[in-house]
Amino acid sequence: MESFKKLLYLYLIFFLVSCGGGGSSPLAPDPVVPNQYPTHPLVWDVVTPESAGMSSSKLDQAFDYAFQDGAYTQAAIVIKDGELVYERYRGILAGEKNTLRNITGISESRLEDLYGNKTINSYVTSWSSSKSFVSFLIGIAEENQLIASINDPASIFIQEWANDERSSITIKNLLDMRSGLDPMCFDNNLNDLYTCKNTSDSSSGGNLVFSDDQLTKCIDRNFAESGVIQPWYSDTVIYNRGDFKYSNCDTQVLGEILLRATGQDLQTYADYQLFSKIGINATWWKDFVDAGQSNGNYLAYCCLDSTARDYAKFGHMLLLGGVWEGDKVSYRNYVDSIASLNSYGLQFWNLCSRPLDENNNCPNGDWITSTIGYDGQYIMIDFNRNIVVVRSSLYEPVLNISNERKMKLVSNDLTQSNWVSTVPNGVGAFIPTSFSPNQFFYMITEAIE
Repeated sequence: MESFKKLLYLYLIFFLVSCGGGGSSPLAPDPVVPNQYPTHPLVWDVVTPESAGMSSSKLDQAFDYAFQDGAYTQAAIVIKDGELVYERYRGILAGEKNTLRNITGISESRLEDLYGNKTINSYVTSWSSSKSFVSFLIGIAEENQLIASINDPASIFIQEWANDERSSITIKNLLDMRSGLDPMCFDNNLNDLYTCKNTSDSSSGGNLVFSDDQLTKCIDRNFAESGVIQPWYSDTVIYNRGDFKYSNCDTQVLGEILLRATGQDLQTYADYQLFSKIGINATWWKDFVDAGQSNGNYLAYCCLDSTARDYAKFGHMLLLGGVWEGDKVSYRNYVDSIASLNSYGLQFWNLCSRPLDENNNCPNGDWITSTIGYDGQYIMIDFNRNIVVVRSSLYEPVLNISNERKMKLVSNDLTQSNWVSTVPNGVGAFIPTSFSPNQFFYMITEAIE
């Protein structure tokens, strides 16, 4: 496996010191003006659960649940009041290896090689949790007036849409997955992306992963016909333009909007405007074209590799109200919009903070904000309890055909692929796991004393 290249970051120091002086007689110095914003921890302060008002034994139980054999959990962290209260890491367990071997044919020794040694420093991946990072980068670009407003037409930047009815699509429509455009899926017979044919193919946003070019067709697609049954939407419910339809292509277009608005590709803009400011090292995957945005198109909809601790920094940054420059630039308005969402919007989800009842309703409407990624990648943010919980599944970047994180997925042959290899589903074992984010978060909140 390639060694992970570490980016050198400039850290922000948040303080304001004002000194008086001058004239014919010395003046007493003005008092230090405290920063009105709390600071981001570049390195986590690790504390005991009891010092944070939590029960060690109950957190033990919660993490025993999350890390049981069959949960496929690699990493989990609890941050409370800006301090790291509890974390755990592990590699693949015996029962998991046996299950995956029986379903996929991958040998237990190979599974051990890939997933057997995972530590605090091991990378996890995001899958669709990266969508939430893209959303916040859009918010930063809006605050910096590189994007005037997310309510503006996307065609300001996607000029390909400027001269037809797609000019009515706003950036916020894309953020909310309500663009009205056809969802795209990979057609094996045509070896290209085309309109999804059924709800199975489109259910996770469209299987773009098999295409070498995961951007061009996302821009070129058309409005879906409205007022009819669309097989990718439902077998029985009529689709109307503006209805919510989860679409990886919508986020891919947001990545291109960031490039055209800022003049920087997704990785570069994130490095300078977000990652460096909160002390994150993270690497985005690209598709497998030679040209594109930067020797490939960045996969805005997925596949941001970092550590679980760094993902927790993103969640905690949102709790604090966003990244800022001294005391002059704040992103709290965008964060407030995220925190007040119902269901899905701005590339974030609402997640019930306790197990659903017998009717699949959330008891007491106890919702929190969360990123959600394929195979169980979560950054759960509770603005009321001031808690961030990260959970990531077992992961290893499989780089069989190049040392770059450029996705090339050959159907049924991972040996000829570069692949974001999470388990169990990311290796083709489409099975339920024993892990429930609702149950895990509920057990954590029960540990608060």
